[in-house]
Amino acid sequence: MKKLSILFICLFLLNTFKVFSQNLVTDRPDQTESSVTIPAGSLQIETGFMLGYEEVDQISVRSIVVPASLFRLGIAKSIELRISSQFENYKIKDESVEGIGDIEVGAKVQLLKNENINTEIAFLSHLVVPSGTNKLSNGHAGTVNKLAISHSINDHTGLGYNIGYNYFGQGNGDLTFSTVLGYSINEKTAVFIEPFGEIANFEELVLNADAGFTWLLNNNFQLDFSFGTGLNHKMNYLSLGFCWRLLKE
Repeated sequence: MKKLSILFICLFLLNTFKVFSQNLVTDRPDQTESSVTIPAGSLQIETGFMLGYEEVDQISVRSIVVPASLFRLGIAKSIELRISSQFENYKIKDESVEGIGDIEVGAKVQLLKNENINTEIAFLSHLVVPSGTNKLSNGHAGTVNKLAISHSINDHTGLGYNIGYNYFGQGNGDLTFSTVLGYSINEKTAVFIEPFGEIANFEELVLNADAGFTWLLNNNFQLDFSFGTGLNHKMNYLSLGFCWRLLKE
């Protein structure tokens, strides 16, 4: 546990993504939401595939999520509407469950953008609608909230971090956190590393880390790859995806 704590602290002091030298800023593939809203009048589709494994109470859970999609619509200079949905397949022992997860509907508002102090701040909130397939739906309305802060270190490097609170209709809810360090190799390629986790029900600390890269094909289309692992529990995943921005003519 001591080694995990040291690793987490080191990563926390180093990390970020959302590379500022690139034109297209996305909320995937990392866990840290950007402090940037998309341009007014544009639609941004962020979607992908994720293959995961986790051990819960000594029971193996294998998951496939495809597609995991986020739709972002810019309605004003600093405001975007957001809808998130995904198709999920879980295999627990000999039982398989698949279907649509609960839909999330919300918004992101950019609160601060100041080049003089090199800081951007945004707040996002989603309402979780219990609309998913039986056995996949939480069965209760919930909410996902995050405060997103970022700093541009130089033309190639940026630091971003989130702190949030999720509540799904039961218990005390979860305190979530993440921080991500991103480096732009050139105008099209960027890499990142990120620790993230939560204090589940304000009782259990869950620590994870991930890394990956993005490849900008043009100003409005980007491919991504990422992989992650649990630091104090058994979990791993890999993800492939893309982002496509449709600009208003």
